[in-house]
Amino acid sequence: MDFQVVVLAGGFSKNLVPLVSKEVPKALLPVANQPVILYVLELLDQNDLKYAIVVVEGESAALLISSWISINFVDRLHVEVIAVPEDVGTAGALRAIDHRLTAKDILVMSGDLVTEIPPGAVAATHRRHDAVVTAMLCPVPVSGLSESGSSSGKEKSKKTSRYNIVSLDPTKQFLLHIAAGAEVDKDVRAQKSILRAVGMMEIRSDLIDTHMYAFKRSALQDVLNQKENFQSLRRDVLPYLVRSQLRSELLSNGVQSDENSNGQDGPPDSKIVLSQLLANSSTPNFHDIYALGLAGSAPMRKTHKCCVYVANKSNYCSRMNTIQAFTDINRDVVGEASHLSGYTFSAQNNIIHPSAVLGSKTTVGPQCMLGEGSQMGDKSSVKKSVIGRHCRIGSNVKIVNSVVMNHVSIADGCSIQGSIICSNVQIQERAVLKDCQVGAGFVVSAGGEYKGEALAKKEKF
Repeated sequence: MDFQVVVLAGGFSKNLVPLVSKEVPKALLPVANQPVILYVLELLDQNDLKYAIVVVEGESAALLISSWISINFVDRLHVEVIAVPEDVGTAGALRAIDHRLTAKDILVMSGDLVTEIPPGAVAATHRRHDAVVTAMLCPVPVSGLSESGSSSGKEKSKKTSRYNIVSLDPTKQFLLHIAAGAEVDKDVRAQKSILRAVGMMEIRSDLIDTHMYAFKRSALQDVLNQKENFQSLRRDVLPYLVRSQLRSELLSNGVQSDENSNGQDGPPDSKIVLSQLLANSSTPNFHDIYALGLAGSAPMRKTHKCCVYVANKSNYCSRMNTIQAFTDINRDVVGEASHLSGYTFSAQNNIIHPSAVLGSKTTVGPQCMLGEGSQMGDKSSVKKSVIGRHCRIGSNVKIVNSVVMNHVSIADGCSIQGSIICSNVQIQERAVLKDCQVGAGFVVSAGGEYKGEALAKKEKF
């Protein structure tokens, strides 16, 4: 379909400290003991998209990701890894590789997206409407709605910022307005020209921008070149394209662009055209009506189209862009979305690697994973958790709703609940951790009790 695929893999994401480390950039953080970027690359492979540019922020992160891809996807995909400066943002990352974008359309995907939705569905929608941009939106996951009573105001505001105020036309094909939850106060302001053209719109707050976009390359490059201050596709580029989709009206009558008119009506001829548009607002594609004008009137500039592909609720779709999302996705991929993991589950609905060793009276419950070479002592239990490779877990240890990465040592009598334990961590006897994150290589002292803390060595990336 002449689409060029670009995967934005980020770098050492500040949102995911202390989970990231010098050895583990965001794209290599594990989901069910596999790097999260694997799920994106597998999706491309399954959908016969064999060529991709993976853009990484920072040289060191790019080397780590490139090395992993070259080992695990050799002869399967042709992947070119390109390093860009750190903290340039998603728009800045595309601006940095502008000279490499040559296809008619560009399919942009986030490297932290875990989904079963085929990119081809977004691409087909984009081509069908000859759109400038098509964004994939998905319903808010059930886990996104739950907030524990202990959540701080700061954490709740982060969750709110994941959601969007989205306006769609009656056919749910065209994007009329979008704003991130954190940017919305009490009022949602809609442009008059959009309302006049479409007649009515549906305003929703239950959809998440998945960061999968199809762009018309020429339009994308124009925006990136003209708007050098734009850093984010989600916060800058997409809203700008949506706002400006009906900005150009009658060429010869000097009607102001919608961005500059502040909602004021134009000259009389413009009023006649807008009146006709309102009368025809039930027609599915309001863009085409808008571009036609009245017989004998001045020619109208063709409007550009901003479209959406709204995923079905039954399709799993989530981004690993927060610490909470990391926990949620790991839980889901060994639970309700187990079909995405690629593993074969046992009759007990869990995954225990054949090389793993369990002590006497030790249990690994359903929706759990115990990785290769890991060992557990006597009378220990694991519930709704993922345990990585080559871990050493003592006796009388309880692990609940947690993610334990590789080469972790947990001594006797420890209790771990709702926590993330990074690789090479040592947890000494009778330590208690609840709702904590423990960074790579950290040593948790014997008998220590921690709740809601981030424990990590100080690292300079």
